[in-house]
Amino acid sequence: VPHTVEEAYEVADAAEQGDDAKLLDELGDLLFQVYFLSLLLAERGEGDLEQVARGIHAKLVARHPHVFGEVEARTAGRVRENWERLKREQEGREGIFHDVPGNLPSLIYARKIQRRAAAVGFEYPDTSGALDDLDEELAELKEALARVGKSSAETEPDASIAGEVGDVLFSAVNVARRLNVDPEVALRTVSDRFVARVEEAERLAAGEGRRFDELPLAEQDSYFDRAKETLA
Repeated sequence: VPHTVEEAYEVADAAEQGDDAKLLDELGDLLFQVYFLSLLLAERGEGDLEQVARGIHAKLVARHPHVFGEVEARTAGRVRENWERLKREQEGREGIFHDVPGNLPSLIYARKIQRRAAAVGFEYPDTSGALDDLDEELAELKEALARVGKSSAETEPDASIAGEVGDVLFSAVNVARRLNVDPEVALRTVSDRFVARVEEAERLAAGEGRRFDELPLAEQDSYFDRAKETLA
């Protein structure tokens, strides 16, 4: 299973980079994982690759009545609601969050459980409500920092601070979900941009015979600003 997860991430990375040759290669690696796991099922007499293919075909037809039936779904949100409702009905799911994998990456996990809650109507009526909630959570984090003291919070882990940070992150994911932004992709994109800018700032400093890691913050900021202009 770890190999399957790794190959799936490599497929996603190739797709995000827009590297078609790499994507073809990584898809082959992932396809091998699917085939291998199907062989293990076949050896146990529990199914095979053909059954996997027939199963996904039947699932897609059953859960997309707006495509293969007469149900209307004019928005992506409505499509997701129909999907979750049909999953509950067809699988006899017990509880809103039944079968949500607990080992998903945290951002994906948060978005998935928020979608499940939204599918039964438990969410803010609009994006402004989600934004207000984010503002409220940020305010609570600031209050917690004031109680604990910033210097203490930055040197010793504090359970209350960790909880407030978690609330902020969860609320931020909810805002992203309402705006149809994938939080995992958004965070990866901005992280990659930060890496590129810092590396460019290092190169600019080195070009002037200076080491970026030995500069005071004000000068690091100056090189960083120049890097942003260079990479704009």
